[in-house]
This record gives sequence, structure tokens and C-alpha cells, in this order.
Amino acid sequence: MSPDQAKPLQGHTVVITRAREQQSEGRRLLQALGARVLDLPALEIGPPDSWAPLDDALADLENFHWLIVSSSNGVEAVESRLQLRGQGLAHRPESLKIAAVGRKTAQRLEELGAPADFVPPTFVADSLIDHFPVSGWGLRILLPRVQSGGRTVLAEAFGEAGSRVVEVAAYESRCPRSIPDDTLQALKHGEVDVISFSSGKTVSHTLQMLESALGSASTEQLFRKPAVVSIGPQTSKRCLELLGKVDQEATPHDLEGLVQACVQVMQRR
Repeated sequence: MSPDQAKPLQGHTVVITRAREQQSEGRRLLQALGARVLDLPALEIGPPDSWAPLDDALADLENFHWLIVSSSNGVEAVESRLQLRGQGLAHRPESLKIAAVGRKTAQRLEELGAPADFVPPTFVADSLIDHFPVSGWGLRILLPRVQSGGRTVLAEAFGEAGSRVVEVAAYESRCPRSIPDDTLQALKHGEVDVISFSSGKTVSHTLQMLESALGSASTEQLFRKPAVVSIGPQTSKRCLELLGKVDQEATPHDLEGLVQACVQVMQRR
């Protein structure tokens, strides 16, 4: 294998826009491929405005048929609130099954000793709906999710199938106040080759922070050079809406797929 094949991102600068707490793994994967990696934390994960709706639902957990979690943040929130009750997902009611969207979500459940009963073949909510192993009719489903900005597609689809869905805020992903200066300067001076987005919110928040720092007129110029890489269909939709382009979409729709999409888009340039 030639050096170029071993390090296909050598000489390229990649910006990653994941949550602050989730950037280290993306950095490690990209640096292993030779990239110069710049952080742009575009999400700050924190508690919802109130824990009461989630706590009330967890107090009634034995009366739910399914718990559906679509992020590791949701898993962490549910587990931490159960722990406060002297419980945990590993010792949930026998009647409760768990469905997980995404490899990392399923992996976190495994680590907690509560492996998912169902993981859809692709890591998007639509796949869970299409491949759900039982009819939704008569099911009572608990759906912990981000407080604002998340999709309601799961609740709507299961509701239409005859399920009673209880959606509760389990965490919130807020916009950080500013962009690291080295990342901002690299964007201003055209040094960035790829900017990757891991959710629709990272797109919105990145634009919000850039406009706050530079003004909207200057921000429009920043996305002309870099390739825009998206983790999945909904993120791609937001990229098109706000940035006017998306150059590559990850397959599979997870962090490893996002890193490979960065490689693929650079190989075409």
C-alpha cells in the first residue's frame, strides 16, 4: 500500500462539527488517515428544561411495551434517571423491549448490559419504521428524544399504526456561544477542504455562530471552497436548505461512514 493509499487525507484540512463531548473519536479516525483536523463544536448537550415528563414516564415503565432510543444521549439520560430511582436499563421490566437507532446507540446499550431487542439495518429512523418486527397496533411506546429540533417521524408513524406514543424530552442540544479561533481563521482564509456535519442542528448552529462572528455576507463566502459532507438524509436536506449544497452523504449513516465520505469526496477532487 502506498503512503497516499494509507493516508488518503494527507495534506487536507477537515472540520468536524459534532457535539463537544463527541469530537475525540472523529478526530482520531481522521488523523489516522492523515488529515489536519479542526474542531467546531456545534452542539452542547445538557439536560432538558424539566426532568418531570421523563421521570413520570420512567415511573410507569412496566406499562410500556417498547422503549425506542435514537441516540446515545437518550440512552444516557434514561439510564441516569433510572439510576436515581435505584434502577437501570439492565434490570428493566421483563415486558419492556428496546429498539435502538444507530450503531453507537446499540453499543451503549450493550455496555450497560441492556442489549437492544431490535436494531434496524440502516441507521436512520425511517429504517426502524420500515423494519419494525411487530405490528404497531395496541403498543404503548416510550420515545425519549432531544427537547427541540428533533424529527417527530417516529411518533407520527407509530401513532398512525395504532400505537400510543409518549414522547418526552430527555436532553437538549444547545448552540455554543463561539467557534474556536483557529477553526474560524482557517475558514476565513480558505484553508478548509472538508466540513462535515453530523446532524441538522450542527448545520444550523454552525451557520448561526459564523454569522454572529462574521456577519451573513461574509459567511456565504466560507462555504464556496470546502466540500460539505453530511451524515444522512435529513442532515443533507438541511445542508441544501441553508448552505445550498451537499457534496457527499455518509453510508452507513454513522461516524465511520462520515469519515469515509470525507475520503471519498477528496478522492474526487
